[in-house]
Amino acid sequence: MTQYLVAIHHPDDYDPSIAEDEAMHRDIDVLNDEMVAAGIRVFVGGLHPASSAKSLRAQPDGGVSVTDGPYLKTKEHVGGFWVLEAADLDEALAWGRKAAIACRAPVEVREFHPPV
Repeated sequence: MTQYLVAIHHPDDYDPSIAEDEAMHRDIDVLNDEMVAAGIRVFVGGLHPASSAKSLRAQPDGGVSVTDGPYLKTKEHVGGFWVLEAADLDEALAWGRKAAIACRAPVEVREFHPPV
C-alpha cells in the first residue's frame, strides 16, 4: 500500500477558539475512528500556528541560519495532517473529501515517495 499525506490548511489568522466547535471536534473524532477501523491511519497530528515555526536555511559557509516564522510567506499554512496507507490515489482522495468536510477547511492529498 502507498502512503499519502492528507494535510489540512488554515489561514494565517486561524483561531481554534473561534473556528472550532463541539460539532467539528465530534466530526473529526468520528473520522479518526473510521480511519482506524478501516486500518488505513498511520499517524495523525495537529500543528501549532505557523507563527510559532522556526525556519532553517543552509548557508554557503556550511552553517545553518534559524529565523522565526514559517519558511513560506503565504496566507495559509498546514494546521494538521494524517498519514494514511491507501490502495491508490482514489482511495486517498475519498478520505481527503471526508477530512475537508470534518475539518471545514481545504485539504491537500499528496503521495509519499516510496522508501529507499
